Amino acid sequence: MSASGNFTEGKILGPLLKFALPVIMAMFLQSLYGAVDVLIVGRYALSADVSAVSTGAQIMMTATSVLAGLAMGTTILIGQLLGKNENEEAGRAVGTSIVFFGFIAIALSALMVPGSGLLASLMNAPQEAYEMTVSYIRICSMGLVFITAYNLLGALFRGLGNSRIPLLAVGIAAVCNIFLDLLLVRGFHMGAAGAATATVASQAFSVLLSLALIRRVPLPFAFETGMIRFNGTLIRQIVGFGTPIALADLLVGISFLIILAIVNSLGLMASAGMGVAEKVCGFIMLVPSAFGQSMASFVAQNYGAKKMDRAHKALRMGIGVSLAFGIIMGYISFFHGDLLCGIFSTDPEVVAQGWEYLKAYAIDCLLTSFFFCYTGYFNGCGYTKFVMAQSILGAFGVRIPVSYFMSKLTPVSLFKVGLATPASSLLQTILCMLYMHTIAAKKEQELLGK
Repeated sequence: MSASGNFTEGKILGPLLKFALPVIMAMFLQSLYGAVDVLIVGRYALSADVSAVSTGAQIMMTATSVLAGLAMGTTILIGQLLGKNENEEAGRAVGTSIVFFGFIAIALSALMVPGSGLLASLMNAPQEAYEMTVSYIRICSMGLVFITAYNLLGALFRGLGNSRIPLLAVGIAAVCNIFLDLLLVRGFHMGAAGAATATVASQAFSVLLSLALIRRVPLPFAFETGMIRFNGTLIRQIVGFGTPIALADLLVGISFLIILAIVNSLGLMASAGMGVAEKVCGFIMLVPSAFGQSMASFVAQNYGAKKMDRAHKALRMGIGVSLAFGIIMGYISFFHGDLLCGIFSTDPEVVAQGWEYLKAYAIDCLLTSFFFCYTGYFNGCGYTKFVMAQSILGAFGVRIPVSYFMSKLTPVSLFKVGLATPASSLLQTILCMLYMHTIAAKKEQELLGK
């Protein structure tokens, strides 16, 4: 696919799969990137280090998801501008995004570095892992500029219809992270602090090398350094699209942080077990997550070109492919989750706890096949306020109350606590289907002038 993939003409499934495959590979490497920390720490450090990486990584994942959600505003805007053939304006959107996200990264880092101890305390970090958790959060927060740039690069090029550059970036980061984890955790016995240092350093190297390579990639517009400037109009459009997604991701992240805090209160083994299971979840959710991201780029261009029939067909195809993989991964996770968790820890109790939590996610594999694709579709259309609303309802109306209620039932098990996630996904899927056939259908008729 060229630097600017045109999704508004020709076949649908082939181009969608061609775009989605690099996204899947990029997300696989991204999951591997995070999983390597737990894998190496779990084998060459203490269970307290595993707990620290689990808690600290979940906090950083929440911050990163907010940045990625806001960056989705850039993806949507660029995609719609290209669909309207407003290529020069798309170039300005790229330049404005660089300035805007640079400012956000510096501000967020300035807040999180001194607040690392408070964040660890709020997460009920086990006493044995508290100092390690603080260290992990502080080191990662110091590197937020690189983490932001790393995610922004992916958002920019997905908006251009190019999913290979993000794959290249995450591939570089994954390889560096593995090498540095082995060096710092196994070689220098730095534990959680070593894993955090490896994460930041590898993403910094990935950004710098990717920027050097990007100069050789043809763009659908002439991009000049003069375009890297503050543009209030474009920022308002990026914020308009991205803020609901970012807020939704923040609230969803907070809901998972609350669940983690609940699990942390159950003890070190439960905390480490959930951390292991969450890393496995990153892999079993790869296909629906990738199709959700790909759907946003595909639909954004067709929405701009007013070709909603193509967008509808892409949605159905994405759900079909995701569901086929979801059935397979759900079966493996429910009946053989101990083998998956055993990859990341040699402690039998940690593996047993992780498998219990993973059984609940096996159910979610089926629901997210629908939910993620619908969300990607709505994001591509710019219906991001609805995406935010249903995320809030799922997180605070279902996920948190159910997880808290289940944690009070005796005997306590991570399977019961984990059921909060598929319960939330079920509600959100139903809401997406209702919205699709009512309000979204009406908006699309107005778009087409019917």
